[in-house]
Amino acid sequence: MAKYNHKHIEKGLYQFWLDHKLFSSGDQTKKPFVTVIPPPNVTGKLHLGHAMDNTLQDIIIRRKRMQGYDALYLPGMDHAGIATQAKVDELLKSRGISRYSLGREAYLEEAWKWKNEYAGHIRTQWESLGISVDYQHEAFTLDKNLNDAVNKVFIDLYNKGLIYRGNRIINWDVEANTALSNIEVEYIEEQGHLYYIRYPLVDSKDYMIVATTRPETMFGDQALMVHPDDERYLKYIGKEVYIPTTHVKIPVISDDYVDKDFGTGVVKVTPAHDPNDFEVGLRHNLEMPLCMTERGIMNALAYDYEGMERFECREQLLKDLDNLELLEKIEPHIHNVGHSERTGVVVEPRLSLQWFVDMKPLANQAILKSSANFYPSRFEKVFKSWMENIEDWCISRQLWWGHRIPVWYKDDQMKVQLNSPGEGWVQDEDVLDTWFSSALWPFSTLGWLDDKETFNRYYPTDVLVTGYDIIFFWVARMIFQGLEFTGKTPFKDVLIHGLIRDEKGRKMSKSLDNGIDPMDIIEKYGVDALRYFLSTNSTPGADMRFEMEKVESSWNFINKLWHMTRFVKLNLKDPLPINEVTLNDYDKDILSKLDNVIIEADKHFERYDFGEASRYIYNFTWDEFANHYIEYAKLNIKTHQESTNSTLYYVLTNILKLLHPFMPFVTERLYQDLTNELSIMVSSWPTPTNIHDETASQTLMIINDLIRQTRNFKQERNITKNLTMFINSTVDLTNHQSLLKHFLKTDNLHFKKPTNTSDYFLLTGANYEFYILKTDVLSIEEEIKEIKDKLSILEKELKRSHNLLSNENFINKASPSKVEEEREKQKHYQNQYNLLKEALDNIC
Repeated sequence: MAKYNHKHIEKGLYQFWLDHKLFSSGDQTKKPFVTVIPPPNVTGKLHLGHAMDNTLQDIIIRRKRMQGYDALYLPGMDHAGIATQAKVDELLKSRGISRYSLGREAYLEEAWKWKNEYAGHIRTQWESLGISVDYQHEAFTLDKNLNDAVNKVFIDLYNKGLIYRGNRIINWDVEANTALSNIEVEYIEEQGHLYYIRYPLVDSKDYMIVATTRPETMFGDQALMVHPDDERYLKYIGKEVYIPTTHVKIPVISDDYVDKDFGTGVVKVTPAHDPNDFEVGLRHNLEMPLCMTERGIMNALAYDYEGMERFECREQLLKDLDNLELLEKIEPHIHNVGHSERTGVVVEPRLSLQWFVDMKPLANQAILKSSANFYPSRFEKVFKSWMENIEDWCISRQLWWGHRIPVWYKDDQMKVQLNSPGEGWVQDEDVLDTWFSSALWPFSTLGWLDDKETFNRYYPTDVLVTGYDIIFFWVARMIFQGLEFTGKTPFKDVLIHGLIRDEKGRKMSKSLDNGIDPMDIIEKYGVDALRYFLSTNSTPGADMRFEMEKVESSWNFINKLWHMTRFVKLNLKDPLPINEVTLNDYDKDILSKLDNVIIEADKHFERYDFGEASRYIYNFTWDEFANHYIEYAKLNIKTHQESTNSTLYYVLTNILKLLHPFMPFVTERLYQDLTNELSIMVSSWPTPTNIHDETASQTLMIINDLIRQTRNFKQERNITKNLTMFINSTVDLTNHQSLLKHFLKTDNLHFKKPTNTSDYFLLTGANYEFYILKTDVLSIEEEIKEIKDKLSILEKELKRSHNLLSNENFINKASPSKVEEEREKQKHYQNQYNLLKEALDNIC
């Protein structure tokens, strides 16, 4: 195929890899290396973040496979309780069906249909991305063996006293109708208001003013509270006030929790709707009634507002308060408002009977015993800081799709066990937080309960690759659960990458309509270009911007690789191993540079800095191999056919291997075409040849520099004709005369210093002087003008330097080194001036 066509290249290759079981693990003769996929949710299509995440994992695993490891890249998907249930509810709603009318069992059948359909979509996208996952180990978080692991962990933690059931203030999603953990709440800064509301005193015409952001919760108020040292309100402590618009009386109490300087210094205490008020309620033995339903609808406590949606109630209540002269004022107020990470609705703090994990013992163990190495290392501090300040984890969810809690009730009795205790016992209706099962992923998927041989071989895993946005959701939980149940940190290394933002640096979102579908990029530029862009344009832990120009640049590099390989293929004639041929300077130099690239790339691969690794490979491939060695090979292949053939083949196949983890499709096609071997995936990762010849390196450095300087010299002066040239070098270049003549485009080349150097332009470099006859370049008039222009510039510099060195302030105040530096400059300018003046005198 004459032209690079990514669609043609990629077609059928993934199936070829699968047919030949090239992704499969299990070779007991090799040392294992394991990474697990962060399981995507079965809620829709993969996005660019997934594409980057999977690409980085695949780079690691493909390289390790070529290095001779028994490489296991474990795939799987997450049931994603809230997110998937919301999607299934939406689907059923479009058919005019509710989950409650269906019932639990029929609803779960619909959810499994959804899962099976979208799991197929995700596998298709994995194929499009070319990730080399071992499908024989594929897992789903609701698989029986994973469910068994979840039940065992719950029961064991309960028996250890680390899981309990209690009434606590939790974050409530009124749309999904379920509890959320703290980290499932996204806080968004919003322009809100402080509402100053008058609470009338009982048996008095006076009132107390409360500033609140949530007036609709006043119907759950159990007290007003002031600071015990606030002289403004001492006389009110012990009295009663009415909840505005009602005849309900509540006491005025004191507590040093109150901030005297915020608002009016008077706060309402609503224990069932605020976590801080809940603690106050416990201290003061207050009742804890809820004033709204689980759907965010006001209940009977709200009197005239019963049945209103919470924000509808707020709007009407404020109007009524104003009419009753109970609304003092409204002030603008910027504050952080919690939103459900899954449904986007404003979260409602709510007193609820839920299951919790006592986190302190687990967190302390994780802080003390975790051996995970974070890349970048700064994220270890982030992890430990969160662990040190962790709150108990609310793990129950009021959903049907998920791991049902293994708890049974009968009358006032409760039993925590897997199977029903007998007749009359009813299982808890709730399921566990999705992250409870995801936290077990590294060991539940590797045979923890049912396959000890697999577990002992592959656990703990070697590296986890994930984004910094789920360190708390997932990474931290895997660490403390892994330590608790296996005694080992579940992974040796944790590579943390950033998020992909749009060209303006904004987070991609539906609301901004700035999302990019990776499948669109793959269609236009191919998966290799997308993978190369995603893996080489950021550093570990840092966000990256999506720039289409850089995707195009990646495609251009692949196109260069394609044409470069095509040239080599057309010129190859039975290449021998490089240790069986006599190498010339060009061969030794390129092989030495290849060694350096392998060493540097490996160093950065091991640090997971793929951008730096690729930079070395890219520069070598484009600049050293394509622009230099291949160009020289077009001549050398005629005179040094055997060694040039072998070197072309050896270097190019190693370049393809180095690039294979980044761009698996095109490197596989080109490698197969060059070698007639089964697959690049079963070839060995490059290792240095240790070929290094200092003379060869110096020779090629001079040759490359001479060609570069000549091209620049001619381009600046728009010269195309033959020039007379003299090369005076510490290295003997006479053996390279024909090649130099070809690339310097001259028939008049001499390897010595000319007798009258003033007649020549001098270009210098390391270990050589390069002379070009002036009369070949300039007329006498042009030469005189050029010299005079340079003399004019030097005269100005000499004048500036003279004035500076004559200035006592400069001499006295500047550092001695600065003064000496200026004197050296002056000497240099004067020497240049003298040489040019002499040259001008000789001409004239």
